[in-house]
Amino acid sequence: MTERKRLRVAVVGAGGIAASHRAAFQAYRDDVDIVAAADVEEARAVAFCAAAGNAKPYGDLDTLLAEQEPDLVSICTPPGLHVEQTTKALESGAWVWCEKPPCRSLAEYDEMAAAEREGGPYVSFVFQQRSGAGAAHFRSLIADGVLGRPLVAHCQTTWYRDAAYYSVPWRGRWDSEGGGPAMGHGIHQMDLLLHLLGDWAEVRAMTARLVHDVETEDVSTALVRFESGALATVVNSVLSPDEVSRIRVDCENATVELTHLYGYGAKDWRYTAAPHVAEKATKRWSVASDDVSSHAAAFGPVLAAHRAGRRPPCSGEDGRRVLEFVAALYKSAATGAGVRRGEIVPDDAFHRSMAGAPA
Repeated sequence: MTERKRLRVAVVGAGGIAASHRAAFQAYRDDVDIVAAADVEEARAVAFCAAAGNAKPYGDLDTLLAEQEPDLVSICTPPGLHVEQTTKALESGAWVWCEKPPCRSLAEYDEMAAAEREGGPYVSFVFQQRSGAGAAHFRSLIADGVLGRPLVAHCQTTWYRDAAYYSVPWRGRWDSEGGGPAMGHGIHQMDLLLHLLGDWAEVRAMTARLVHDVETEDVSTALVRFESGALATVVNSVLSPDEVSRIRVDCENATVELTHLYGYGAKDWRYTAAPHVAEKATKRWSVASDDVSSHAAAFGPVLAAHRAGRRPPCSGEDGRRVLEFVAALYKSAATGAGVRRGEIVPDDAFHRSMAGAPA
């Protein structure tokens, strides 16, 4: 039997989040080799490569791509660099697995998508909150009609970040981060909300800058109507000392709650039956698997898609949906009007920038 070719992976940006990517790849050590890492700070690239094993450090992406010809490039740099680095990797023939947020605007997302080719390479994005067994279980119960229709939902990302956090030069700026907590923090829970409830139809939002000396907001709220008719509230904050990530969905037959911070397992989901539901009907509601949400769990489907030459999850329209939602949130907050899905087209200022400013 011919031995299956191992995936040659390189990492760009060897800062804090790169460790989660390294752990994800090492979880598939029988299928993946980490061959290189690039960072503008040489010491970080060297340290990452030492922890990865036999990887080679680089100071720039161009040289890495030319010398290593990786099969997949993991992008762990600030959002302002994503479109350039992703496009270079795709044009070299490498697939891309890119950290959130995907980029700074819908225009940049569409530019990256234009560099893809049918059958690959593709770019997909790290929305690991989708990956826990609890999310798949909820979706299966909804698909089977067991929980009834989703009616009302709440999506909460209320975290705390101090002034030191924003002392990093690229944070809190439209041109480098692309937005505030709606873009850089709450996007995970909002993506999970859309993954659970389906397409959104309209959003009405407000943003404010209440504490931090930054260009972007530090808190946002939104009201959302889904295509199904369900209504939701969304809150994103970096002003909240009691930190929590939470989604609650009230369905016809049950209330389903997920409460965690940066990741969840089966124990973090709670199902409460409506009074009219018999106890025996709830037997299949408990989550059978304790597979947690993680980068490793999120990478598995990307690896499988690469092997099969098919589009991975969290890419294409599937990856764009939450970014369009964020753009609609910012546009609604700026204009005071509701924004419909599909409204933000290429000649719209909010297609070019989440701030609504010219590119």
